[in-house]
Amino acid sequence: MFSDRTAAGNQLGKKLEFLKGQDPLILAIPRGGVVIADAIAMVLGCKLDIIVSRKIGAPQNPELAIGAVLHDGSYFPNSDVVKMLQVPQSYIDLEIAEQMKEIHRRLISYRGTIHYDLSGKTIVLVDDGLATGATMIIAVLWVKKQNPKKVIVAVPVGARETIQKLAEIVDEIIVLYMPDFFNAVGQFYENFDQVEDSKVQEIMKKYGYNI
Repeated sequence: MFSDRTAAGNQLGKKLEFLKGQDPLILAIPRGGVVIADAIAMVLGCKLDIIVSRKIGAPQNPELAIGAVLHDGSYFPNSDVVKMLQVPQSYIDLEIAEQMKEIHRRLISYRGTIHYDLSGKTIVLVDDGLATGATMIIAVLWVKKQNPKKVIVAVPVGARETIQKLAEIVDEIIVLYMPDFFNAVGQFYENFDQVEDSKVQEIMKKYGYNI
């Protein structure tokens, strides 16, 4: 159990101290992941950025991920769930369009641009926890197409099956806790308050983003 996201980020930062001097880029998934990433970046003395991937929720059950989408329209389906629920493509297309509007809003609001230059960099992708991992998996797949030097995922807590999936597609994965029973990320934090846009903007300004 972590007291809050900052405490979890500090613990992760200590696990990532081997990256000191390698000028890594901490790439956070908002909003909760930005608080974790800020703590890590402070420990390592490195830069922070964000990547916005959004979950596509199932009809009648928006918390159940049937896939995830990124700012450039890249879509990662959870094919087993889509098939089981017989989700029509028309629903998926509509949800992708809606989520991309929110992705672009967040990118402009948080960092002022939708453009990236990740080539040759050691990237550490961070979130406050991983359940299905849909948003993290699509972020990893997109980052790998940007010709980075190395891709690492670092999270305080994650479902065992999800961590195993990610371990197959990244260079390294750091996770502090893999419980046998995983219901929701919030169950592993004493304080898991929602992170507002204003908090993300406050953090991003610390790293020189003109927003």
